[in-house]
Amino acid sequence: MRVRGVVLVGVLAAAWAAAPPAGAALNPQHAGLQVALRAQGLYDGPIDAVVGPRTVAAIRSFQKTHGLRVTGLADEHMRRELGPFGTPLFGARSITRGEFGWDVAVLQFLLVRHGIAVPVNGYVDGPTVRGIRRYQHELHLAADGVVGRATFTALGLQTRIPVAARSRSTVRVPVYVVKPGDSLTAIAHRHHTTLATLAHLNRIDPRRFLLIGTKLRLPAVVRVSAAVSATNASAVRASIDHWAGYYGVDPSLARALAWMESGYQNDVVSSVGAQGVMQLLPSTWKYVERVLIGHKVAHTADGNVEVGVAYLHHLLGVFAGNEQLALAGWYQGERAVRRIGVYKVSRTFISDVEALKARM
Repeated sequence: MRVRGVVLVGVLAAAWAAAPPAGAALNPQHAGLQVALRAQGLYDGPIDAVVGPRTVAAIRSFQKTHGLRVTGLADEHMRRELGPFGTPLFGARSITRGEFGWDVAVLQFLLVRHGIAVPVNGYVDGPTVRGIRRYQHELHLAADGVVGRATFTALGLQTRIPVAARSRSTVRVPVYVVKPGDSLTAIAHRHHTTLATLAHLNRIDPRRFLLIGTKLRLPAVVRVSAAVSATNASAVRASIDHWAGYYGVDPSLARALAWMESGYQNDVVSSVGAQGVMQLLPSTWKYVERVLIGHKVAHTADGNVEVGVAYLHHLLGVFAGNEQLALAGWYQGERAVRRIGVYKVSRTFISDVEALKARM
């Protein structure tokens, strides 16, 4: 269902091409431009909707390499060349789970400015849907996770966004209620932590029996938003290309997967403990180190990329080079693909990565 927001789109599009003067209201559409340029590895600055010298330089670089007239202004021709992240402008359609594009990046930028930490990668993933619902709940809207007319109207009231970039983070301390048959070891494994960590956090003796109904604190999950921080996207992209070449993986596929997972951000931690550029679980990291490559890897952005690309190479080998099955294995697990096949939710992820691959 498309949003009947022609007036909104027209107003935003008219203000889109040039940077606002100092002290003026920001144009959130510029955040979509910055995310699209970051995906190309051309922009390392903060996603702040301010078209400053670094953004203009990135625009010029893109125009030059794509045979466009070098003006430093992002026009409609350039947006088409940006591919999936060049369209549509914010307000042109309803936004639902599984979609990606310019408008999604703008939405994520606005949510972060509202204090709701979500990844800013132009893709409507689980954390973004939860962020939308939280925002809708705060505004007393129907919390359906779909950005339609009412949510657009509410977001449209937030036109004066602070110019100064501020780092935001959220800390969630989840609680688990002990059920019959549970053990501390099993709970730790299920939540990707250790027995010692759980025992220390809850001040309990791991040798004693757990009482049913006991509330256990789990390690907090911290997500630092990528929307207001600068990242060396070009260095991450170079790392991806290096390890893709080393392991014989299509660099466009590796770039698209990394972008979908984190937006090239190494400080993102998911609600289940997946970390870094490639969003790897600790168990996956250990498997790659111990079984696939046989050595320890430093927990840096480059190390995260190395482990992720090595695992992707493994999945491509397991599924005889079939990228769709390899991506399904990445998203839902290799064993699940073998036993059950590709989940419906995985198909959306696969199609999005493949569409993005053509532009990465």
